[in-house]
Amino acid sequence: MLMMERVKLDKSKVQGRFIYHFFKRALDIVASACALIILFIPGMVLAFLIRHEDHGPSFYSQERIGKDGKPFKMYKFRSMIVNADQLVDQLEAQNEINGAMFKIKDDPRVTKIGHTIRKYSLDELPQLWNVLIGDMSLVGPRPPLPSEVEEYTDYDFQRLSVTPGCTGLWQVTKRNDANFDEMVELDLDYINHSGFWYDLEIIFKTIGVMIHPNGAINSKKCKSIC
Repeated sequence: MLMMERVKLDKSKVQGRFIYHFFKRALDIVASACALIILFIPGMVLAFLIRHEDHGPSFYSQERIGKDGKPFKMYKFRSMIVNADQLVDQLEAQNEINGAMFKIKDDPRVTKIGHTIRKYSLDELPQLWNVLIGDMSLVGPRPPLPSEVEEYTDYDFQRLSVTPGCTGLWQVTKRNDANFDEMVELDLDYINHSGFWYDLEIIFKTIGVMIHPNGAINSKKCKSIC
């Protein structure tokens, strides 16, 4: 375990802090808008390749739970076969982790191009739209599925005190080696130490992880087309 004792959420880090939240939101808007413009043509090429492989849709939307338990639609490039949702129950027995999370190695639902875009986290680029419209932030706890939140304890629910993010502390530290409890503790640790420069540090570390991936493809944590 990374931390011997449970992290206690500092509520002062969630409430108030107008200046921090203002600049955090400003960064989200400017960075996501610029990235969407720059990546538009490469994104369309990637969308064509995804559709060309099995003639299914290029994009996938899924209901996730955001700040204070509010549901929203999260967007991704599709990295799994079209009927992946229908196969969840068949794969439940292969879940490799305890807690409100699903983890399976070498998921048979992942397509050929899905392996590549997951390895470099390219499947998550459409989430920049979620950031632009305010459902997500660049940095924050990953948004869980409704079925996962149903299993949350009051302690786990604390990670929903802030806007969810595209990346966060556990993605640039333990990443695929983190179990559910460690993920929650790392999310709360991020919230307790959150700040503008800390967010920038995590963003730059995330870019490094994307350039030099550490096995994201083998340990995607999701119950459907994650």
